[in-house]
Amino acid sequence: MKRNPIGGTDLSVTALSFGCSGIGNMFRKVEEAEAQAVLEHAWTRGIRYFDTAPHYGRGLSEQRLGAFLRGRPRDEIVISTKVGRLLSPGPAVEEADGFVEPLPNAVRFDYSGDGIEASFEQSCERLGTSRVDIVYVHDIGRYAHGEAENARHMADLMGSGLDRIRRLREQGRIRAFGLGVNETQVCLDIMAQARLDVILLAGRLTLLDRSAEQDLVPACRRAGTSLVLGGIFNSGILATGAVPGATYDYAPAPQDVMDRVAALEREAAAQGRSLAEAALRFALDHPAAASVLLGTAKVSSLERNLAMVAA
Repeated sequence: MKRNPIGGTDLSVTALSFGCSGIGNMFRKVEEAEAQAVLEHAWTRGIRYFDTAPHYGRGLSEQRLGAFLRGRPRDEIVISTKVGRLLSPGPAVEEADGFVEPLPNAVRFDYSGDGIEASFEQSCERLGTSRVDIVYVHDIGRYAHGEAENARHMADLMGSGLDRIRRLREQGRIRAFGLGVNETQVCLDIMAQARLDVILLAGRLTLLDRSAEQDLVPACRRAGTSLVLGGIFNSGILATGAVPGATYDYAPAPQDVMDRVAALEREAAAQGRSLAEAALRFALDHPAAASVLLGTAKVSSLERNLAMVAA
C-alpha cells in the first residue's frame, strides 16, 4: 500500500489507516474475537497505521490493539495514540461517553506536562510498547471544552504540555506529534505558536464539510504539517445517505444537512457512484491527506470500504 510522509519527519504512513474507536466498544459491545478479527483483516489488506486513544473504551481499544500487535514486526507498524485524558482506577460502568462497558477507569482532562507524560506512559503499558510513533493532543479546543475550560487547558498545554511532548521526541519515545481534534480554529491558534508535524482532523475535510479548506489546509501547506483525515462519513450520514435517523457529528442530522446530502447523493448517482464511494474517494484523493482513517469493528464494513477504494 502507498505510504506518505508525515511533516518533515522520517516517518511515513499507509494511505489508509485503521481507526480503533470501534474496538473500544463505541456505541455497542464488541467481543474480543470480533475485535481481533477486524484488526487481522486490516493487517492482511496492507494497512500498517493504527490509531487509538485512551478515550476509546477508557483504555480498552489500546489494550486490544496492543494484544493484536504483540509479536508482529514493530518497525513495520505505525501506532498513534492521544494525550489529554488521564485515566485512573474507577468503578465499572455500563456506558461512558458513547462507549459500552468500558474498562473500569475514571477519566479527567489534563494537558499539563506531567499529565501528558503520565498518560503517555499508561498508553505504552496498554499497547505493550516502549515507544509510540505519533502522539496527538486530543480534543483540545472550544468545541470540546467551551470557552472558559479551554482557556485553562490551553494554558497548561502551552505552558508545559508541548515542551514535555518535545522532550519525549528528543528521547526517541515518539517520532511525530500534533493535534487530534474536530475543529479547525484550535489548530490555527496552536500553529501560530508552535510547529506541528501532523493533525488528525475529524469531520472538517469531507465531501460534506470542507471548512478546513479555507484556512487550515493552506496553513498546513505553508508549515509543512500533514493531515490525517478522520470522520470522513461525518459520523454516518455520508455512508447511509439522507435517510430517517441519519447522524451528523454524532447527533441527528438537521434538515439543512439532510438536504445537502440528498443533493450530493443525486450527483454521485448521476456519475454511477454511491454516496459512500464518493465520500471515500474525496478524502483519498485530497492533496492535503497523508492518510485516511477507516474506523469500524466489523470485518464486513472494513471490506466494503476497501472494495470501494479499489473501484
